[in-house]
Parts: sequence; structure tokens; C-alpha cells
Amino acid sequence: PPWPPAATSILKRQKQLRRKNVRFDQVTVYYFARRQGFTSVPSQGGSSLGMAQRHNSVRRYTLCEFAQEQEVNHREILREHLKEEKLHAKKMKLTKNGTVESEEADGLTLEDVSDDDIDVENVEVDDYFFLQPLPTKRRRALLRASGVHRIDAEEKQELRAIRLSREECGCDCRLYCDPEACACSQAGIKCQ
Repeated sequence: PPWPPAATSILKRQKQLRRKNVRFDQVTVYYFARRQGFTSVPSQGGSSLGMAQRHNSVRRYTLCEFAQEQEVNHREILREHLKEEKLHAKKMKLTKNGTVESEEADGLTLEDVSDDDIDVENVEVDDYFFLQPLPTKRRRALLRASGVHRIDAEEKQELRAIRLSREECGCDCRLYCDPEACACSQAGIKCQ
């Protein structure tokens, strides 16, 4: 006769009853306030962008709602990008590609570019990459708009030092490694 099935332990039964947290029918987005970074090294000068330790709101979407929300956000980013391109083109035209000074060009801002000049509807949104590096002034403006009143200037110097240190990588060894003179060997890493 077949053996009776073994009784499952209480511990295994509790594990089986526990609800899984992975769901494939919805998207949960956590929103964080913007803060000065201290965690990344931007390719250009200035401070880095970061986020608060804890989220300040949560929003749940269905997959369809999330896709629509992303489309709206990407179109807005694209609109701003196209406005900046149009502004740059206007400045280049007024300064004859930067060869002539122009007070009119110096005074132009994004408000001077009309939404009528921008054709977002005929541009394929998916063709654009949306995580582009932000210039120093834009990062500073984002921090100020997020309520960061005092930007720590020490981070700027630390980031500059990191960028400079990354320009020089490896050692000066050619053809063979001299452990006595090799900076890599002395640092305890494989000769570069």
C-alpha cells in the first residue's frame, strides 16, 4: 500500500499562507522630495541631485494608466527640450552662430519661444531618451524650487576632485610591470 503523505509542519504552512508582494497587474510609484545629492558625480560642475530619505507620497496605477502617465510626462519633457532647442537656434541666428554679440539674443528666455513654434505631436516620443544630464544652472534651479535654501558648496569641490581623479586611471607601465614603480601594484590592484 502507498505510504500516507507526510504531515506538513506548522512553519511550512505559515510560509504557504503568506501573501506575495509581487503583482503584475499594477505599478506602484513612490515620490520623493528633491534634495542635494552627495551620492552621484555629475559630468558637469556644481552639486548633484538626490532625494529625501523617505517618500512623501505613493500612487498606484494600472499598467494602462501608468503607460498613459508616462506618455504625458515624456511629451512634457519633449516639449521643454524642443523649446530649448528652438531658443538656442534663435540665439545662434541673432549672433550669426556666436560670432556677433547681440543684446536681443542675451535677453531671450524660454518664455520667448511660443508653444505654436513647437510641434510635439508629430515627433515620435519613444525616439527620445529622457534621462539626459542636466546643466549646473538647471540643477541649482531645481533644488531651489524644491525648497533647498542652502546648497552645500563643499560638495562642489569634492565632486571636482573626483572628476579629476577619474581622468587619470591606471599606471605608466609599458610592456612590463615594475611593481616597485607601478602605482597600481602599490595600490594593491592588478596592473592597468
